[in-house]
Amino acid sequence: MAYSAEISRINPTSFLFLIDQSGSMSDAWGQDQTVSKAHSVAAMLNHLLQTLSIRCAKEEGVRGYFEIAVIGYGATVGNAFTGSFQSEKFISISDLANQPLRLTEVEKKVEDGAGGLVSETVKIPIWVEDVSNNGTPMCRAISMAHDWLSEWIGVHPNAYPPTVLNISDGQANDGDPRSAAAALTSLATSDGNVLMYNVCISSESGTKAITFPDEGDSLPDEYARLMFEMSSVLTPYMRECAAGESFAVSEASRFFFFQADPVATIKFLDIGTRTANLR
Repeated sequence: MAYSAEISRINPTSFLFLIDQSGSMSDAWGQDQTVSKAHSVAAMLNHLLQTLSIRCAKEEGVRGYFEIAVIGYGATVGNAFTGSFQSEKFISISDLANQPLRLTEVEKKVEDGAGGLVSETVKIPIWVEDVSNNGTPMCRAISMAHDWLSEWIGVHPNAYPPTVLNISDGQANDGDPRSAAAALTSLATSDGNVLMYNVCISSESGTKAITFPDEGDSLPDEYARLMFEMSSVLTPYMRECAAGESFAVSEASRFFFFQADPVATIKFLDIGTRTANLR
């Protein structure tokens, strides 16, 4: 049965993130109009990488169950990691956990033990910085992901299939990305085809969020329908995870979010990176 391969240190899976870094990502997103989409997306990705590290943590340390790549696309298309990982494509989650780019301090509300909340300063790891510049070369980014994953699958032919998560706020300005996405999701390990998940974020207010749709006719514009078409149908385990988070899903539901707020998008990304067979 597809999408059932065991994930282990000798047979890891991979997550490849495609991050829109175009100029429009400097616009505000969500209720806090002082925070840009670029900043929010970088914060969500850093939070997710920390969550993945925790999932892989054992007594002896963080095990290398996952290999991570991040491609940013804006003024340039390429590795969004900087520092010591800038020259590498896929980084083991164990290496990422041990070598963040930097630590930053944030204020966090925690319970005070008496029914109230107090502020506490905590340090959080940063691996990816926020960037927003120029256009949206999504086709080039997806084609680069295809090349990277083709190499990765050649080394891991029997792995749980790689997952690609694409986050964008605008239409590709270098062509129609559907053919590149089709080529990407035609790649496969012995356990199934590459999965592609998409989230379309926007600065516009008043548009209803659409989550895990099973058809594209209800989507408000051609570009949203295009991203829906690029998105993979949920695997049975993903349907179970989404339903467990109170999302309405069917056997035809695709892994696509439109106009969701940052809180819902964090949940979307979390569901998209859950795996059942860690060993």
